[in-house]
Amino acid sequence: MRRGAVADDFTGATDLAGNWAARGLRTSVLLGLPDQATDTKLVDDDAVVVALKTRSAASDLARDHSVRAGQFLLDQGIEQIYDKYCSTFDSTPEGNIGPVADGLLELTGAARAVVVPSFPDNGRTVYQGHLFVGSQLLHESPMKDHPLNPMWESSVQRLLEPQSEHSVGLVRLQIVHEGPEAVRRALSEQEADGNRLIVVDAVTNDDLAVIATATQDDPVVTGGSGLALGLPARPSEPRLLARISGRRVVLSGSASRATQQQVARALPSLPHARLDVAAYIDDPGSEVTRLVEIVRAAWREDADRPALIYSVGSPNDLAAARALGGDVSQRIETAFAALATALSDVGATEFIVAGGETSGAVLEALGVRRLEVGQQLSPGVSWLAGTTSKGRRHNFVLKSGNFGTEDLFVAGWLT
Repeated sequence: MRRGAVADDFTGATDLAGNWAARGLRTSVLLGLPDQATDTKLVDDDAVVVALKTRSAASDLARDHSVRAGQFLLDQGIEQIYDKYCSTFDSTPEGNIGPVADGLLELTGAARAVVVPSFPDNGRTVYQGHLFVGSQLLHESPMKDHPLNPMWESSVQRLLEPQSEHSVGLVRLQIVHEGPEAVRRALSEQEADGNRLIVVDAVTNDDLAVIATATQDDPVVTGGSGLALGLPARPSEPRLLARISGRRVVLSGSASRATQQQVARALPSLPHARLDVAAYIDDPGSEVTRLVEIVRAAWREDADRPALIYSVGSPNDLAAARALGGDVSQRIETAFAALATALSDVGATEFIVAGGETSGAVLEALGVRRLEVGQQLSPGVSWLAGTTSKGRRHNFVLKSGNFGTEDLFVAGWLT
């Protein structure tokens, strides 16, 4: 079976694509709504992920775009659609996870779909229907202070029910441990009880393998990227990306605690500057020019050394950004988008980009439409390659805020 997925942001798409690639599938990512006329040359790929920017979009738009992407996948012969969302269920109570899942159920005519946010390799697990981040319940984890979607509930059922048109059921871990047939029976029983979206506990990759086997014939599955690791590994040569000659830069627009730690780790080693958001609001062009000149000066000193531009490196930086009020997150995204295009124009070819919204803004500004997935750096983080609208070939890492090793910005580069 060829695999297809719809993802609600660009980093989530590459996260899933990296996990499929790690199972031996040659995988590509299409950025934005596919064009039937130009995005059908997928014969060399075992899997394709359509990356949308719908996590923070209005729910009706998110549903419409996701259904259109799902129809594209069906037209390519995909037999199962993987609805990919954040493993920490990043969404408001009125949010998009439920409406998108509902839309894909209707599109495919599926009677049900599992809900599996678990990604044990990154510390996301579901037990008795409650989502954990490491040893903490979701609502006690750093996600409770998320700048866009603070998470104050840990029950996946209670998170999903206000968003969906359908009742939400649960298959507990004890059933998962009985194997795929037991899970299939439990899912059928939940469906008979009127539950079309069914949360399934999973705390290990072995649990994900059971769920993947039990749902291999389902038209739709939903979850974080962890469920992809439940597929049996396919013997194949991995797609290894070579370094594209040029300059290196880190663009960090994420405010997550993990990214703050990655910035702090990189500051002693890399030439760096912080985006002055207030200055950018007052005069966007001057602030972008200032940062570009700092990066170019660093490259003149050492052409192979990455330069780091970041928006938040500490809680104080985060508080200062929030104090600006208004659409500060959108301003940060547009600043990094403008910075990326300017740096590409002066020789940047390798980009590590931190933050889902930032990554989406950067790739859209560069006009990249398709990404090839290469070697994995850590769970959910892989090297990618794509071509800009100006015909330039670039390498990318697109990193969700909370993903990646602490030394990623310093040690994660291709050799």
